[in-house]
Amino acid sequence: MINLPFRPQFADESPYGAPQLDVPVCLNVNENPFAPSAELIADLAKAVGEAAHTLNRYPDRDFFPLREDLSDYLAEESGVRVEPSHIWAANGSNEIMLHVLQAFAGPGRTVVSFAPTYSMYPEYARDTDSKWVVGRRAEDFTLDMDSVRDIVFSARPAVILLASPNNPTGTALPREQLLEILQFAATSGPEEGMASIVVVDEAYSEFRRDGVPSALELLAEYPNLAVTRTMSKAFGAAGLRLGYLAACQEIVDQLTIVRLPYHLSAVTQAAARAALAHRGQLRKQIAELRASRDSLADDLRRLGLDVADSDANFVLFGRFPDRHSVWQGLLDRGILIREVGPEGWLRVSVGTPAENAAFLTALKETM
Repeated sequence: MINLPFRPQFADESPYGAPQLDVPVCLNVNENPFAPSAELIADLAKAVGEAAHTLNRYPDRDFFPLREDLSDYLAEESGVRVEPSHIWAANGSNEIMLHVLQAFAGPGRTVVSFAPTYSMYPEYARDTDSKWVVGRRAEDFTLDMDSVRDIVFSARPAVILLASPNNPTGTALPREQLLEILQFAATSGPEEGMASIVVVDEAYSEFRRDGVPSALELLAEYPNLAVTRTMSKAFGAAGLRLGYLAACQEIVDQLTIVRLPYHLSAVTQAAARAALAHRGQLRKQIAELRASRDSLADDLRRLGLDVADSDANFVLFGRFPDRHSVWQGLLDRGILIREVGPEGWLRVSVGTPAENAAFLTALKETM
């Protein structure tokens, strides 16, 4: 038998992925439950058809028209105008994160975050051979700033990963806390006088409540800040696989070094631009999902459950002595949610009104 050269850090590891099961109601991966409109589908088909005429050629590796469209969108959504050259895109925000760690972390360098948070973060660190250091959030899932400061200056990270709203808790990072982190991260990097890159993962930012700002507002003042977004959630385009980042020119330039050649296909670029052209219709969907989220949280509280305040399109709820039995009871009734986060808690994505009602009925029966 040949002894293959497996990497030791991958021993006993399993591929990432939430369960994909054929059930009537899937509320486990925070998707937008509304399918694309007929108008959007028609425009997508037209854009992809036009791109198909040049599929014998490599795609635009700098995708500047797409970056211009993303710049226009961010200006409308957050009120912040980001120069197109300060925007980077890739196949989902997962690839964006991998680019950031490839460019700034890696062997001999450290990545820091604070759990519970997105379960892929340690895998990005593992895959780039970066040291992973994780602190703990407080009982209410907020950050304890004294603990954050101690961990950051002890670990001297190249990259700090902060999800806001946080997954799986839905917790948004207060502006004053982000400001404090950015200020001390200016000198907390891997070498004396070097900064840490602070990545604010805003995958769910469009769902934030009124008055909750975007980290984009701080980009011009803090060159060590990078803000990531995705079209998978609010845009209802999880199948498109388009994530993007806004940062200073120096950060973006480093990402162009580690990207694979022609990493965004011509089809992806065309489809993303077509979807962005329909962003107006998303506002009504987002408003409906935000209202459904708040209603769902109220319904769960009326059942006597603990519910974390959420600025995302999902709700974390508990606490159950045996959360797996509750998860299984829901699955037995055709409802798939996510068994993730702190022990005793479960996460449900906001679905259509009919899906939310089916979930609540099944949960009452299970409980």
